[in-house]
Amino acid sequence: MRTVGIVTVARSDYGIYVPILRRLQAEPEIHFYLLVSGMHLSPEFGLTVSTIEADGFEIGERIEMLLSSDTPEGMAKSIGVGVLGFAQAYARRRPDMLVVLGDRFEMAAAALAAIPFKIPIAHVHGGEVTQGAIDDVLRHTLTKVSHLHFAATADYARRVRQLGEEAWRVMVSGAPSLDNVRTTPLLARSAFEAQYHLRVDPAPLLVTFHPVTLEYEQTAWQMHELLAALELVDLPVVFTLPNADTQSRVIMRLIEDYVRQHPQAQCVTTLGTQGYFSMMALASAMVGNSSSGLIEAPTFALPVVNIGSRQAGRVRAANVLDVSYHRADIVAAIRRAVSAEFRASLGGLVNPYGDGHAAAGIVARLTSIAIDDRLMRKVFQDYDVCL
Repeated sequence: MRTVGIVTVARSDYGIYVPILRRLQAEPEIHFYLLVSGMHLSPEFGLTVSTIEADGFEIGERIEMLLSSDTPEGMAKSIGVGVLGFAQAYARRRPDMLVVLGDRFEMAAAALAAIPFKIPIAHVHGGEVTQGAIDDVLRHTLTKVSHLHFAATADYARRVRQLGEEAWRVMVSGAPSLDNVRTTPLLARSAFEAQYHLRVDPAPLLVTFHPVTLEYEQTAWQMHELLAALELVDLPVVFTLPNADTQSRVIMRLIEDYVRQHPQAQCVTTLGTQGYFSMMALASAMVGNSSSGLIEAPTFALPVVNIGSRQAGRVRAANVLDVSYHRADIVAAIRRAVSAEFRASLGGLVNPYGDGHAAAGIVARLTSIAIDDRLMRKVFQDYDVCL
């Protein structure tokens, strides 16, 4: 029986994984377990390991790695702690294959530790570009240490090949999170309010702003501009909290202060998959710089005001309005996003990230690929060959 280890470090990647995990459960020749780390194990970020426990998936390892710091030194030290922790986990229990996702520094620590153990790595969501974040470097690092690649779009698959990866290793799978959108029952307004104790009538703005890690020195100013814009449009707001990145606590403190001073504003630490998608369905628009505005929001025909450079370079649909960090630009974009005319223009919108059937292809590849010398011995493809 093939044993697959799945690395999950935050609520964001776990929700994307769930369709893949459900598919793996149905494979009689596969045994899988989760290696849980990062924000999942932090009370400050919602202790979301409890969600995994409630879902009943096997947690094979819990790897503590986050220091209580959001400085560059703290982030770098957390990576080092993570490499040590994952190395110890692989020494105790070596999976036949490891699955990593996205671009988080915690994922990079898990993959780097796996190299000396000669564990084949499968990477989901490679080939993407986010020009405003160090995630770009980490994502491409994960591509180069991985042996299989599941890209969300054809453009992203081409980029993976441009990084020298052999074409047979690369599959255009679509985004697994859209499998969740397709299959998750959404909560009606009254049920959502009762379960999460949030007011969503009238429909609020859903606001998620993460640190722009290549511009972390400007985090406070960027957040002040966003909050000033929200004050000017004077609409109800539901904030979700940022990831554990450089200067994330600055954002959290400013959100807490804003909510205390503005009765129309609310904040939630985590909503889970069903709650988050239900919130997207109920919101008047989404504001911030989350990838979910580009990947999942088109399926809901949800208008998105995408602020700044964090998502620069990613494929986007017509629901996304890109703006600068300046409050006047944000105000104008929010007013356009919530207008009836803009909403009407999104009828029939097609999501460029797929149709919600990614997990089947990914699991078929994970179960059928031969774990042999051909898989492990990577051959760099030069530019004229890979294209």
